[in-house]
Amino acid sequence: MSVRTPTATSGLPLGSPAGRWLLVASILGSALAGIDATVVNVALPAIGDSLDADFATLQWTVSAYALTLAAFILLGGVLGDRFGRRRVFVIGVVWFAVASLLCGAAPNAELLVAARALQGVGAALLTPGSLAMIQASIAPEDRGRAIGAWSGLGGVATAIGPFLGGWLVQTLSWRWVFLVNVPLAVVVVLLAVRHVPESCDPGADGPVDLAGAALGAVALAGATWALISAGESGATPAVLVAAVVGLVAGTAFVLVERRARAPMLPLGAFRDSQFRAANLVTFVVYGGFGAVFFLLVVQLQVVSGFSPVAAGTALLPVTAVMLLLSSRSGALAARLGPRRQMAAGPVVCAAGVLLMLRLGPDASYLLDVLPAVVVLGLGLVTMVSPLTATALAAAPPEHAGMASGVNNAVARTAGLLAVAVVPAVAGLSGRAYDDPVAFDAGFATALWVSAATLVVGGVLAALTVRDDVLAVETGDRQLTFCAGVSGPPLATRVGADGRPDCDPVPLVTTTLEDPMPCTHLTDATPPIPLSDGCAECLETGQTWVHLRLCQECGHVGCCDSSPGRHATAHAREDEHPVIRSFEPGEEWFYCYVDDVALEVPDAPPAPSHH
Repeated sequence: MSVRTPTATSGLPLGSPAGRWLLVASILGSALAGIDATVVNVALPAIGDSLDADFATLQWTVSAYALTLAAFILLGGVLGDRFGRRRVFVIGVVWFAVASLLCGAAPNAELLVAARALQGVGAALLTPGSLAMIQASIAPEDRGRAIGAWSGLGGVATAIGPFLGGWLVQTLSWRWVFLVNVPLAVVVVLLAVRHVPESCDPGADGPVDLAGAALGAVALAGATWALISAGESGATPAVLVAAVVGLVAGTAFVLVERRARAPMLPLGAFRDSQFRAANLVTFVVYGGFGAVFFLLVVQLQVVSGFSPVAAGTALLPVTAVMLLLSSRSGALAARLGPRRQMAAGPVVCAAGVLLMLRLGPDASYLLDVLPAVVVLGLGLVTMVSPLTATALAAAPPEHAGMASGVNNAVARTAGLLAVAVVPAVAGLSGRAYDDPVAFDAGFATALWVSAATLVVGGVLAALTVRDDVLAVETGDRQLTFCAGVSGPPLATRVGADGRPDCDPVPLVTTTLEDPMPCTHLTDATPPIPLSDGCAECLETGQTWVHLRLCQECGHVGCCDSSPGRHATAHAREDEHPVIRSFEPGEEWFYCYVDDVALEVPDAPPAPSHH
């Protein structure tokens, strides 16, 4: 395994063999979960015919995966921080592969739905770690490019999913949509075990919130079952019982999260009005998308007569637009503020959705499908980057990982509920996919509902989101301080150039004679370093990125961008709150308690490692 030695002072360069292999493992792992979130839609008509399944069962084939993924994705991030990101990532990949085998071998629809739920649990374990491994082990100067590559190539993989699924359905069988995951999972596990260094959060020592995860899953399951079943059979006693179970579990979830020592979902974050606004807008607009993406590929096959391959490629232009323009959209939001883009983007998406009303029995890809999906892609690219950046910027910097995980879970939950609700409102039930006329009428109704929902999302953004949420209020100068990951970091803060960046901490310039913003830096005299590298890394053979010197005792530890994060661990265990840089040419202090970085020009210079 080619990994930097413990005496190295930086993380894995992206251009090194170890850095490239780590990136490949992360992208392929993320692609497993991303592809399966989209590829199955193309196979739904074939699954229904093969297993004699009604429309509600097809809804569950999609919803079971989305339900467990949304319910457990925050827990997956916490488990990775606690027990090792690579370890949990590998467990998730293996779990996903076994569940994929069960899906491919399912003899009936009931076992297929159960296996899809297991697949979602595996995806919830592997997805947070796929990016957390990059954040923990890639050198800071390369991390932005690595995350960009992860996002871009992951998006390409997700876009290829429907095309691949269509080809497999058309040439082999719908079962290969699931079975193809197994060899890819074997490659991912081998790469991760051989090339990815282990990393964890030494400060993640609270109890794992298993009760919160279980209650969240029960709440989503009860609500989803009630909504799907109500569309088939109305408000039967069983539907009402499921709805009550979901409501009680949801209420208990909120109570547990309020009292938990280390909650899976820190409810205190929602006290910030902008965090609430960003996640409310996320819930509404992703609810608007959910049913469209679910129904579109079925409409193209059942009503318009497209082959599975042709239907699977219908949304490729959306991905192309996103890849070409996302960074520019993020940069524009950073300069002008996110409100206008978050308000306009959903309205443009609604226009694209309404253009899909033209997708009838004689629909042409070039004249009917392409204009609709291009407009939809333009709306998405206008909105997504500002929305993600707003959700992250509204949370405290130390909670950026949590904020990203919450926003991702909110989006997935909205899509899950949309797939349950909108078809019922549109009258799609029974074996509607066998009746092109009935399905076409239901699809049109679903489009109007989705478009109206998207417009509501745009109006909410215009009324609730502020342009200054992305502004830095602490001065022009900042110190890049990469915080640990307390939740699944599925996105990162977007800088002024539109690229992902680490969390900024205010850098305050002061003098020894001025009142200190930090009450814990009482003596700026540098201590004698106890070692020339991270003491713990030298003992265990781990790598590090940068070194920090404890201002009180001289302990040398690695920074929070390093896998071990030993400087932070030492500060917490020994209650020594102030560290200073141990890097050549860097003269700054950081206080964990006051969360401020200090530059003190008249302080005695610190030593640095050789």
